[in-house]
Amino acid sequence: MIAQKSNGDASEFAPGVYFTMDIHISKESDVPIRQQLAEQIVFLIASEKLKPGQPLPSVRELARRLKIHHNTVSHAYQDLVRRTWLVSRRGTRVVVRSQADILRQGAAEGVDELINMTIQVARERGYSLQTLRERFRERLLTEPPDHILVVDQEPGLRQLVQQEIMSALHWPAENCAREDLVSNPGLVIGALVVVPQYALEDVRPLVPSAHLIVPIGFNSADQHIERIRKLEQPSVLAVVSVSNGFLKTAVSLLASAVGRKHSICQALLPHDSPDAVRGADIIFCDSVAVRQIKGPKVVHYSLVAQSSLEYLSSSIASYLKT
Repeated sequence: MIAQKSNGDASEFAPGVYFTMDIHISKESDVPIRQQLAEQIVFLIASEKLKPGQPLPSVRELARRLKIHHNTVSHAYQDLVRRTWLVSRRGTRVVVRSQADILRQGAAEGVDELINMTIQVARERGYSLQTLRERFRERLLTEPPDHILVVDQEPGLRQLVQQEIMSALHWPAENCAREDLVSNPGLVIGALVVVPQYALEDVRPLVPSAHLIVPIGFNSADQHIERIRKLEQPSVLAVVSVSNGFLKTAVSLLASAVGRKHSICQALLPHDSPDAVRGADIIFCDSVAVRQIKGPKVVHYSLVAQSSLEYLSSSIASYLKT
């Protein structure tokens, strides 16, 4: 039986307090002394006789008390540190691994290791994997969002909305279709869900009731219509977008101003080549296409209304304050 005085660290043990390490070494055994020592320390930790965060004797102190070579103790400690039973802290003795050490180690080694550690601790405490899964999902759903999820049926349109939101708010954003939410409800975890106003009622049943859904509106084409009406000479106009729906709507809205005086063409990226519209007198580009087509003839046709972006920004700010 070994009695060891604590190192006086008030955060772990009060000065003057002694604790015991019940270790018995046989020099006549075929089992190497280093293995005897290491495995008995593991047993003391597993049986909770050594507590998380508890410091062990120094190498030389333990060697003196057990009457073994200090290199043997040092190698046993190093082996237990490698196996994560003990943690070596600079300037202090080795200590029994704590929950905080587990989390720090997992963060250093990557998210997979962190998950592995969490599962291991949960199992050691008697929780089933199903319980862990359900509680973990419930907990994640209550966390403030860390990104935006744009939900719409048309891939090009949701890409366009995603791009404008990221550019305006400098917040990470992803996108998906409604059926993606049906097959994978976990997509809403950590997400502030954004949908066009017309799709709100279709998406609402797919999102937990406690989750905020932000509807957004689109800009009118009034300023672009007025621009066309001011053209004195017959002109060739073009609309370029990554969204087929955007193209159809834009061409339809501009039709009243185009009339028979002007002509209009369109290009759907990436299927159509931008070169097909470079000869146009005015090229209306969405927020993705405007990054690819440059020049004085290009007019940026932004989609998401400024009022919607401001509302979305305030929603994010309110989450960050909580």
